[in-house]
Amino acid sequence: MLLSSTSNRDTSNRCIAVRLYVCTSVRLCASVRDTTSCGGATVFTEEWVTARARDGYERGQASFPIRPERSALLVIDMQDEFVRPGFSPYWVPAATRMAPRLRGLVEHCRTADVPVVWTVFDDTHLGLDRPHALRHLPHGSHDWTRPGPARIWHEMGPREDEVVIRKPSYGAFYDTPLDTILRNLGRDTVVVTGTLTNYCCGTTARQAYERGYHVVFGADVTATDDETRQEPELAVLRKGFARVLDAAEISARLTGAAV
Repeated sequence: MLLSSTSNRDTSNRCIAVRLYVCTSVRLCASVRDTTSCGGATVFTEEWVTARARDGYERGQASFPIRPERSALLVIDMQDEFVRPGFSPYWVPAATRMAPRLRGLVEHCRTADVPVVWTVFDDTHLGLDRPHALRHLPHGSHDWTRPGPARIWHEMGPREDEVVIRKPSYGAFYDTPLDTILRNLGRDTVVVTGTLTNYCCGTTARQAYERGYHVVFGADVTATDDETRQEPELAVLRKGFARVLDAAEISARLTGAAV
C-alpha cells in the first residue's frame, strides 16, 4: 500500500508539473504529436502548435463578409517614383507589371460605386511631419531627389471626383484624414492595393486593422521591390490582419464580375 500511495503521489506531482511547465515536462504525460489531457489540463506539443501556425500562414482566411456598399478601394502609392520605368532608384518593376490588373480592378469598383481612394508618398509640410528615423534607414540614403511633387503614374490616373491623400510616411492612416474620410463615406471595409507590399501597403493594412476596419489585401494587385518578399508578407497578413484575395476574387465579391 505504501508503494502504491507513493506512486500515486509521484504521478500527481508529474501531472501538476506538466500543467505548470508544459514546455519542459510534456514528455511525461503527452504524445509528441498530439494534444492530450493530463489531470484535466490540455497539453499542446511543439509539433502541434507549429503545424497550427503554419496552417494559418499558408491557408488562413478571415471570415467577414465583403459588402460593396461598405467597402472602399485604397490604391497605395502607384506614383512615378515607384511605377514609371527607370524614373527613380526606387522603381518597383513588379508594380509596373501588375498595374494593368490593378487598373482593371479600379474600373470594376467605379462601375459598382465602390469609392476609390488614392495615396501618394510625398514631401508634406516641408518634411517636418515625416518620422525623422527614416533618414537613418538604408533605403533612405540615396542622393536622388524627386524633380517635383509626387505624381500618380499617368496610366493609373485618378478621376477628378476621387480623393488623393498625400501622406508623409508608410501608413495611409498616419497623420492623414483617411479615417475621417472612410467614416464619412460609411465604409468599414478597406481593400488594400498598390506598392510596396511590405512597406506602405502592409503598414496601411495593419493600421486599418487596429482601427477596427475589415481589411482585404490584394495578393496580385500589390507588389514590392524584391519579389521573394511578397509571399512572406502575405502570409503574415493572412494569419493576423487581413483577408488575402486575388483581384478576380475581390472583383467577384464587389461587383459580381471577373477581372
